[in-house]
Amino acid sequence: MLVNVSYTNKKLSQKINEEVGKPFTLKERFALGGIGSPKLFVTATSVEIQNLLILDNATNSCNIELRPKGIILRFRSLLETYALVIPFYKLTIYKGDIGIYSIFKDHYYIKVRADTKAIQKFFKKLLDYKADNTPTSIEDL
Repeated sequence: MLVNVSYTNKKLSQKINEEVGKPFTLKERFALGGIGSPKLFVTATSVEIQNLLILDNATNSCNIELRPKGIILRFRSLLETYALVIPFYKLTIYKGDIGIYSIFKDHYYIKVRADTKAIQKFFKKLLDYKADNTPTSIEDL
């Protein structure tokens, strides 16, 4: 789900928490070694996201927040913050041959440049966490 999260909205926050789980506690964040990605530079996107990103002339970048049941990919356009909420069972990540990671959810996608070791380390942590916490059957949802 692609949503504007610039303003506090309890119903929207509750819906996001139902999709990907509540944020990790401070203790869990330390145990995981952090839950946020470094700054990711966007190289390509789906049409819906591109229509938001072309509204300003800033460098297109995003970041990823790890949640218990998924991820939240956030980016800014003009003065608004948008979030692509992706539960693990809908998340697909491909690693390209030239240091590009492609993140897919249904018909949305974002391709980001992975040119540092910190970014590659974060994606490894994300994929390992996803493998350990993705439901194996429909009853687990």
